[in-house]
Amino acid sequence: MSQAKVFTADEVAEHNTKDDLYLICNGKVYDCTEYLDEHPGGEEVILDCAGTDATEPFEDIGHSEDAREALASLYVGELKGGAASKKQQQQVKVSDGNVHSPIPMIAALGCVIAVCAYFIWKK
Repeated sequence: MSQAKVFTADEVAEHNTKDDLYLICNGKVYDCTEYLDEHPGGEEVILDCAGTDATEPFEDIGHSEDAREALASLYVGELKGGAASKKQQQQVKVSDGNVHSPIPMIAALGCVIAVCAYFIWKK
């Protein structure tokens, strides 16, 4: 089994025309030149991603298993350095927004204390 060719992002970016079209998806490089006419969504969708990382648009569409197999048949190599997996990207987004402000907790605690004080002093 031969080792996969490794491409830099700049090398992939050079393949950005209808006659020579590579794209990146999940850290892998695909030659989609011959697939343009066959793409069910039209060639324009793929042309928009020519020479770039198409992971997000590809995953956002929710492609079928058949589409994933078609993509796999176009594989020509790996992206140097790979790509962060979707799960890793989501973890970064979650951790970025995971810093909680103490203000809502303090406000809720204040409300609980106020309600308790009301019932204690009401008697």
